[in-house]
Amino acid sequence: MTQAPTARATARGGPFARACDAIDAIDDAVGRWLGPVVIAVTIAIVYEVVARTVFTAATVWANEATVYGSAAVYLLAGGYAMRHGRHVKLDGFVESMPAAVRRALPLFRLPFMLAYALTLVVVGGAAAWASFMQGEATGTPWNPPIWPVKACIPIAGLLLALQMVADTARELGWVRPRAEP
Repeated sequence: MTQAPTARATARGGPFARACDAIDAIDDAVGRWLGPVVIAVTIAIVYEVVARTVFTAATVWANEATVYGSAAVYLLAGGYAMRHGRHVKLDGFVESMPAAVRRALPLFRLPFMLAYALTLVVVGGAAAWASFMQGEATGTPWNPPIWPVKACIPIAGLLLALQMVADTARELGWVRPRAEP
């Protein structure tokens, strides 16, 4: 005779688990999108170096393009890095804690991490919106708009917050561990 699944077993594979899997998929997609941006930044730097040193013809766009591209990667890769466990960790310190403290740590740190991420969303969103509404640009000869880079700040905060929730839910056993390919 089979038993009905318990509430915990249902939650581990239910809609919340699927939402956590979707968050992982979004951060993976963002990571795959950012890879070519890193390559484009590298090509722009090499192009600028060659144009400047070999042909004595510096570009007006390469410096800002590399800064913008690098800033976007730096900001948007946070969720991807967290999803793959690539953030700086204090494993030795955490492992020295009693088991009960280690189990409670995800719930303890979540509010602080969410406060940081949501600050990025709120403050960064306001800055991006103001920049967009003002038509803010750099004022350089190339003069690109600044708002696209500023818009990466709230997006980064949102991606980070979502990944924090998914990772915490997995650490606490509320949802099944992520399926790795």
